[in-house]
Amino acid sequence: MKIRPTKGLTFDDVLLVPKRSSVASRQDVDTSSWLTPTIRLRAPVVSANMDTVTEAPMAIAMARAGGLGVIHRFMTVEQQARQVARVKRVEGYIVEHPHAIDQASSIAQARMLMKRFEVGGLVVTNGSDELVGLITQRDILLAPDDQAPVESVMTRPNQIISATPDTTPEQARVLLHEHRLEKLPVIDARGRLVGLITAQDIVKQDRYPNATKDSKGRLRVGAAIGVKPNDIERADALLAAGADLLVLDIAHGHADHCIHMVKALRHHFPQAQIVAGNVASKEGACELASAGADAIKVGVGPGSICTTRVVTGFGVPQLTAIMDSVEGVAEAGKEIPIIADGGIKASGDLVKALAAGAATVMIGSLFAGCEEAPGATVIRDGQKFKVVRGMASLGAAMGRKAVEQSEDESAESQADWDKVVPEGVEAVVPYRGHVDELLYQLIGGLRSGLSYGGAQTIAELQANAEFIEITPAGIRESRSHDVDRI
Repeated sequence: MKIRPTKGLTFDDVLLVPKRSSVASRQDVDTSSWLTPTIRLRAPVVSANMDTVTEAPMAIAMARAGGLGVIHRFMTVEQQARQVARVKRVEGYIVEHPHAIDQASSIAQARMLMKRFEVGGLVVTNGSDELVGLITQRDILLAPDDQAPVESVMTRPNQIISATPDTTPEQARVLLHEHRLEKLPVIDARGRLVGLITAQDIVKQDRYPNATKDSKGRLRVGAAIGVKPNDIERADALLAAGADLLVLDIAHGHADHCIHMVKALRHHFPQAQIVAGNVASKEGACELASAGADAIKVGVGPGSICTTRVVTGFGVPQLTAIMDSVEGVAEAGKEIPIIADGGIKASGDLVKALAAGAATVMIGSLFAGCEEAPGATVIRDGQKFKVVRGMASLGAAMGRKAVEQSEDESAESQADWDKVVPEGVEAVVPYRGHVDELLYQLIGGLRSGLSYGGAQTIAELQANAEFIEITPAGIRESRSHDVDRI
């Protein structure tokens, strides 16, 4: 038995000491940071892989705002892969494998497919890669006969303006404008349809200039997996669907099965970006880094709906956990980012986490109140709230059992509630509107924080950072006090 000689500190225990600054405007600072060695975010914030926080709508909104969303794993492999694919298809310079319909299909079938895939048009084929027409919402809007074949209302090949695979975005923009088109099929030298350029995707490039995108102009998205042997198959399906990174989702990441899974993922998918965690110590971060992780997720028990520290007695206050983990990565001889997961209540906590050495932060409960979060909406005393639950809560644990039973018929058919030991709670959080509005406030606070720290970049903030411990009186003084708030 031993007791560490130093205290563990969390965000409310400290403040950052202001530094002389040459920053004239907070708009002049650079808030971008590395999520992994190959993925950079303009807004260093990730939405948590929780079933009341991140599915496709949240991941889309996060990526468009410059962050990134991680799709939770508490669904079947097929469902999760579809969520990932939905994010990857929502925009991109060239839509690969565009949704198609056979020319003999009915207008009613075209309507159904457009609604199912949430698209405004379909390419029309003859059962192969040969393009025989295009059909859009405009073509079928007032069609008198839903059973008429698609070929009766489609735009025919001799009327179609097309592009080639080497057409630049600027050239595509000109073609779309000159011919007043919504869609531009991409045809290769052999006359095969290889993709589709849409006017909406060109417009989105201007509307979301800070979006987190891959080399093909598609939004980036992460996906969570577990540590069971069949999670290798889940990882394979998610990467095939287009996932840009895999997040190993386990409460205690400094464990043999987690380390072995990181090594297995690295062996099977050498090019994949792998995030591992959670850890809260120098030793944990060091071992995961040495195992081959591309980023380390830090945080055991700091989340607002997590009760791990109360239930188990284990954890490390989050600021200290971040600093220790940064040391652990350096000790492993690696230069990989730290993701501070949990405990972010306001933009000041975000600034402190980054100043302590994290490259990005992961947020759950704050985002759970947003419109894009999948949690249920409830009304209390005329005010709107959304449901959030920790992924070790009773409800989440039983939800996992249901998914496991749907995928494995040999699993227990009767959920055994009395054998579940929850390490999280279910709660409600205030409705907070759209996530891009909340993220704007968080990044605005980060910009101000950089200016107070005399830093143009997050790296400069970390180099200049000086923390000072404060007393309970200092904590009270930091908040609004001695006034009646309106």
